[in-house]
Formats: sequence, C-alpha cells, structure tokens
Amino acid sequence: MLKFAIVGCGRISKRHAELLGLGHIKGAQLVAVCDKDEAKAKSLAERFSVPYYVDMHTMMQKQDIDVVTVCTESGLHAEHVLALAPYKKHIVVEKPMALTLHDAEAMIQACAENGVKLFIVKQNRFNVPVQKLRQALEAGRFGKLILGTIRVRWCRPQSYYDQDSWRGTWKYDGGVLTNQASHHVDLLEWMMGDVESVFAKGMTALVNIEVEDTAVVLLKFKNGALGVIEATTATRPKDLEGSISILGEKGTVEIGGFAVNEMKVWNFVEAQPEDAEVMQKYSVNPPNVYGFGHQAYYENVVDCLSNNNVQLVDGLEGKKSLKLISAIYESIETGKEVFLNQQPKSSKLGKA
Repeated sequence: MLKFAIVGCGRISKRHAELLGLGHIKGAQLVAVCDKDEAKAKSLAERFSVPYYVDMHTMMQKQDIDVVTVCTESGLHAEHVLALAPYKKHIVVEKPMALTLHDAEAMIQACAENGVKLFIVKQNRFNVPVQKLRQALEAGRFGKLILGTIRVRWCRPQSYYDQDSWRGTWKYDGGVLTNQASHHVDLLEWMMGDVESVFAKGMTALVNIEVEDTAVVLLKFKNGALGVIEATTATRPKDLEGSISILGEKGTVEIGGFAVNEMKVWNFVEAQPEDAEVMQKYSVNPPNVYGFGHQAYYENVVDCLSNNNVQLVDGLEGKKSLKLISAIYESIETGKEVFLNQQPKSSKLGKA
C-alpha cells in the first residue's frame, strides 16, 4: 500500500483527496495533508480522517510517506518540489509542472539526483476516448496528418479569480493557456507531434486579471501539418466544451464534452469491424471539467511505482508542453512567429 500525502489544500486538491482518501485507487491511501492556511488543511483532513500540517517539512519528518502530491499554486511548484526531493519520496505535481523552463529543468534534475520519480498530472491522456484516438494514430489509420485543433470554451467569472490572490497573476498562475488549456495543449502535441513554430494572439476580455482569458494560436508541426488552439475562460454563462479534432488523409476524429471525454466523430476511409461500436462505447460526458482521467492517472502512478513500469508523463514529457506554451506567450508579446528550435526569450510567465 503506497502512502500518499497532499501539499496544498486548494480547489484541485479535493479531487485528489477523494480518490486517495476514499479508497478509489487500489494500492494507495491518503495519510496526511498540508497547507500553510490551517483552516484549509484542517477542513480537508477532517473530511478524510487524516492528520494535517501547516509545514510540509514537519509532515515529511513525522509521517511515513511514499508519495507526495503537490497541488499548490503553479508558480510555487518548483520551489516545493526542490524542497521535497531530498526526502527521497516520489512526487506527483499538478499541471503545469512549472511556469518557466528553468524551473522545470531544476525540478527534473533534483528528482534525478535524489532517485525520485516525478509524475506530471495530465489526466486527460487517460480518458478512454483519448486512448482510443491514440491507438488509431499509432496504427497509422489517419495516414498523413493534416490539421489538429483544440477548443477550450470554459466559464471562469471574476468570482473564480477572486477566490485566491494568486489566481490570474503572471508570477503564480498564468492565463487560460497555462492553467485551463494546458491539458489540451499537451494532448494536441501528443497526437500531432513536435511543433515547428507558433503565431498567437491573446487578450483579457471579461475579467480583471493580469493575464489573458482568451487566446488563439496557429501552429505548424514538424510533419507539415497545421494546428489551431482556441482557448477562453470568457464563455458565458457556463462551460461549453473542451475538445480535440484530428484530421488526416484517411480519417477524422473529434472528441468533445466538457473534458475531452465524449466521442463526437469517428470516421475512417478504411473501416474496421470495431468502428461500429466506438461511438456508443466512448460517448460519455463527465459531470465536470475534471473528467474521469484522474483515477486512471493515479492507477498508472501506482502501477509504475509498484511494478517499475514506464511513466506516461514524466518530467521531460511535462516540460515539452511548457516549452510550447512559453513560445506561445513569446509570440503574443512580440507579435511575431516563434520557432521552437530557437533559444526561448523571456516572457512574463513566472515573473512578478
């Protein structure tokens, strides 16, 4: 039984705590939580009958822990991982893994030096329709890839950003691209391959924050395909979709729903017997934007640690989408096309 602790008891931590604390993950249990805000830590701890701490070092020294899940502000992920790595316990980090490439590289190095596995939360990769799409890609069913598109049309009113002072800031959060759409950006790159260049526009449309709530990005992939990212938290009055479309010379697939969890289109030039049941089998929309993927994600973490299997999203894989997002921000700031093979210039992301 792997013993998990959670650092950071904010909004997303509740999803992790429910899975670990209610016995949904075979081979895993929640043993402690920590937050510098005692009220938050106490509230989460009481719900799952585990001890709470306001200092993570005290928790690491007193508790028997195998894995720590970091659910703190995005801009503090690196600081906390660097502080936790010397305890030689494996680490799970919510997305994005960091806000700067320098921090991401430091996290990867610290974990490697301490013999610690670093897991980056990209739960949408484990959505059943997404896995099905990936299988079709690996089987070559699309032929030449033509166009990949993601759409994140979610609703985040001012009250969402007002919950915590770090939300919507360059230093600790980033905008819709870094926060809400980072999962989808990861999926697009995972499906379409490495990106050659990006050209982007962003704006702050409906809320009072430092960062963007709306962005549109054009991408050129190294394989010659094109891509489009449409991301906004200015959808009103409620969430509309989180989707991905892949178009190739031999087929088209679109997965929609709130959280890339509902098969909308599954069409191939060369049909296979199983195609007839795909739409029925994989057309399930989750109840919220978190989707169902966190459970499968944690099952993969347990499998990796218990059976020494390969991680699907380690630090290096997590850094890839951060590099892409950093290039997108550079394009928004400079108004120019940015090539990913060039040394990235500094953007506002992760800075005060």
